[in-house]
Amino acid sequence: MSSIDDPQNIGDIIRHQGREIPDDVAFEFEGDLMTFRDLDRRSNRAANALASLGVSKGDRIAYLGKNSHLYFEIMAGAAKLGAVMTPVNWRLARPEVAYVLNDCQAKVLFVGPGFAELVGDIEGQLEHVAKIFGAQGPEENFASYPDWRDGFEDSDPLAECAVEDDAIQLYTSGTTGHPKGAILTHGSIFSSRMNDRNEDELMEWQKTVPGEVALLAMPCFHISGTGYGLGTIFSGSKAVVLPEYDPTQALDLIENYNISKIFMVPAAIQILLNHPRIHEVDFSDLKYITYGASPIPLELMKRAMEVLGCGFVQMYGMTETSGTIVTLDPEDHVPEGSPKMRSVGTPLKDVEIKIIDDSGNTVPAGTIGEIATRSPKNMKGYWNRPEATAETIDADGWLRTGDAGYLDEDGYLYIQDRVKDMIISGGENVYPAEVENAIYAHPKVADVAVIGVPDQKWGEAVKACVVVKEGEELSEAEVIAHAREHIAGYKCPKSVDFIPALPRNPSGKILRKDLRAPYWEGKDRAVN
Repeated sequence: MSSIDDPQNIGDIIRHQGREIPDDVAFEFEGDLMTFRDLDRRSNRAANALASLGVSKGDRIAYLGKNSHLYFEIMAGAAKLGAVMTPVNWRLARPEVAYVLNDCQAKVLFVGPGFAELVGDIEGQLEHVAKIFGAQGPEENFASYPDWRDGFEDSDPLAECAVEDDAIQLYTSGTTGHPKGAILTHGSIFSSRMNDRNEDELMEWQKTVPGEVALLAMPCFHISGTGYGLGTIFSGSKAVVLPEYDPTQALDLIENYNISKIFMVPAAIQILLNHPRIHEVDFSDLKYITYGASPIPLELMKRAMEVLGCGFVQMYGMTETSGTIVTLDPEDHVPEGSPKMRSVGTPLKDVEIKIIDDSGNTVPAGTIGEIATRSPKNMKGYWNRPEATAETIDADGWLRTGDAGYLDEDGYLYIQDRVKDMIISGGENVYPAEVENAIYAHPKVADVAVIGVPDQKWGEAVKACVVVKEGEELSEAEVIAHAREHIAGYKCPKSVDFIPALPRNPSGKILRKDLRAPYWEGKDRAVN
């Protein structure tokens, strides 16, 4: 078995922590404590239980539910078999959940509280799922995972599993209406952490502090949640897990659990700052807030620094890069603001960044182009999508992010726009094509284009520009309600403009920039 100095997989990390710091708490969830010994032994039981159902190396299992410490336990059990965890976005509509479960070919599904009815509705559509369990206990017609797990031995299966093997499959919104499964390997997930174990080379915020407590509040169906939880396992620190982000609970936990680190999206920071108790809470134990998934307004950042009084680290990355690849360190966050605060920072160790033109040529500093990256953190590819993988990652390993930006002379990266039409609302990725497909199905809609417009709370809000069929009448409420039947609520338009015709170029492509322009006038960049 590998040592911590030469880990081959997630299971190796958990084995090490279970041996070296067995009594330290790994996770606390709604009063339930899970030590590293518990995590190690229970994940062994989970692995043996999964193996009894025929789950083996390369097989996918899935989890549909809000955050829980048991999610990480099940993931660890799968990792010890070489199987792959696929967390499903619980905010998706029923057809979308069914699509993800069928696409990843999950053999076993774990369902969190509140989602048994949804799964019951689509169970007959699931092509590969052989067994369904209630993740935290019995759920209607589904047996209890903890009870099932405890019927198996806690001996380690010690399955062969290498750094290049698949570990987690996270789904990203699709440009053509269907999401794609990004395959993250054991190596891509922990490469930056394990390559940086020399404490002398780390920034202060990257160092592990004995006894530190992190708050895990972002959803585990995103890399921000899963990656953050795995990070606390790797560092041997404690994570207090929230089922979902709630500002009142977050403030209570910060106050009562000596929380020292949190990852949040900018919208969550804003919601926290607007809470009526914000000036009553003692934030003296809070050392760092890391934030990302969407840009943050400078004024909001300055207010957060003033009220919370901790260090801030901006993170830039994506699912396809196993999370963070560029950081803006606390030293670059200054209360009076600076040009560097409009950047997302500089690349992490072993991460290469370049800016390319339409032909793939590198452009000089200060020139806007598409951001490309190469590092051990890049995904393996998209699940069963060789063409999409080839479009994203070239033969030399450079991954095209779809974001437009530039590098300054000091190597700081600035995001200017998105090459693709993706909208980021409250940290969630929304692709116009997906929303347009849902709206276009309405019998009274002749044409539709979806854009992102500035929103003070969410950064961007989804707006639909709709052309109604001749002789028909359609209201904003009808459009939104129709969309909600087919796609997740956060993807649905928050507002609808009815226009006589969509602007198009000679080849028929919708000129989204023309639609967006009036709403972004006066902004210094086309993302909010």
